[in-house]
Amino acid sequence: MRVLVTGGTGVIGEGLIPLLLKRGDTVRLLSRGATDARGSWPDGIEPFPADVSDPETLVGCADGCDAVVHISGIVEERPPDVTFESVNVQGTANLLAACSASGTPRFVFISSLGAERGSSPYHRSKLAAENLVREYPGEWLIVRPGNVYGPGDEIISLLIRLVRALPVVPVVGDGEQPFQPVYYTDLGRCIAAATDAGGVSGETLDVAGVETTSTRDLIARIARIVGLETTPVPIPSIATALATRAAKAAGLEFPLNESKLTMLLEGNVIPAGRENGMTGRFGIEPVSLDEGLRELVQNLPEVRPREGVGPLERHTFHADIAGSAKTPEEMIEDFRVHYREILPIDFGVENEPDSALEEGATVTADIPVRGRIQIRVEEITARRITFATLAGHPLAGVVRFSARPSGEKIRFEVETLTRAGSWFDFIGMKLGGEAAQGMNWTETVERMVERSGGEAADGVEIEQEILREDERERVEGWIDRTISARQKERREEQAVKSA
Repeated sequence: MRVLVTGGTGVIGEGLIPLLLKRGDTVRLLSRGATDARGSWPDGIEPFPADVSDPETLVGCADGCDAVVHISGIVEERPPDVTFESVNVQGTANLLAACSASGTPRFVFISSLGAERGSSPYHRSKLAAENLVREYPGEWLIVRPGNVYGPGDEIISLLIRLVRALPVVPVVGDGEQPFQPVYYTDLGRCIAAATDAGGVSGETLDVAGVETTSTRDLIARIARIVGLETTPVPIPSIATALATRAAKAAGLEFPLNESKLTMLLEGNVIPAGRENGMTGRFGIEPVSLDEGLRELVQNLPEVRPREGVGPLERHTFHADIAGSAKTPEEMIEDFRVHYREILPIDFGVENEPDSALEEGATVTADIPVRGRIQIRVEEITARRITFATLAGHPLAGVVRFSARPSGEKIRFEVETLTRAGSWFDFIGMKLGGEAAQGMNWTETVERMVERSGGEAADGVEIEQEILREDERERVEGWIDRTISARQKERREEQAVKSA
């Protein structure tokens, strides 16, 4: 079976595409960056670079496909070109026309819970698109998911980062507005079932988890899971609305836009008396909210240097050790097993703090002022361990610990290849963060020298440089490939787990 998936590079695609590939389907991935995204997916992806708002790019997109899953859409406008009308409405019309010209494969449209009653511009655009789908001459199904949470989502993942970083977390109004989130892999199972020919057709299904929550409740659950204390601080909805407008006018990123704020205040739950398509039509028992949150805590996405701000910098801290009682391989194994004793900052594998480092492990630490941050083990070889920073870290990039022969000596080195995670973090690093980081890595190298049983006559040597454009592109390419390889493995594991 060949399935065309539009906009599959977001959190919904993360839950769906591994399942389609696992059951043997070929996935044609349609997005503007489809070719670049292909490398981080398991085999079975056909990239189709296109833009749903440009009908010329869609010609032939559904040729040979048995089903189409239309996820692509926006929740925030960037006028004049990127608007709800041009993407959510006209983009759907363009895709429907392309599918009609390709033999009318089964069409599954991903809408939004509350589209028929919501007053936000986003919900109105989704309802308009639904009406277009209902005129499609082939089999069609409309799926209205509740708030989807998973790696990289814009609401619950953000709350996790805030709980880790701040002693107080702002909430809109009283923070008790109800919503009914759905875990991304559960939604993926629903959509995968919806692509089957001869299944549920010509209907509109509400799909959500079985637990209703609120921002306050989520903050309390997350705080318990990560072992921190935090306090919700109410912010009047009118003040939040003014802040979103001011941020938009200034061209700044803000967690909420006006559509999201409207949807939050309206609530996002399946109305009483209406069937939950997840359990009622697809027979899928969703994971509990706590279980989904625990998994999400461990799976926040990496932050690549391309996503940071300011120059890409390389910092190295190394010592050439004479008379080491350990080989380079033994030094790296010592670091892998005893990293908590070696690193000045108290890092630990979250929920298993005494575990040795393994590829894919998420490691957490508390940093003064900045709060709790995370890094992930991307690579372990005989002579090197590579970490990547995760969403919410003040830096975007990687840290490498390596040991190798250097003449008759052994060089142990800490190398960072990073940008600031945000302009706030850029200022913080320049005001003292870089100095603190330098002290930590210097002390790390000194401890490894001591543990080696040898001596470093020249002490710890430090080098710093801003990478030239050609070197920056080479480094960013290597980091992208390293992270993509790890993402590919995670996606393959997720497909096996969810199948």
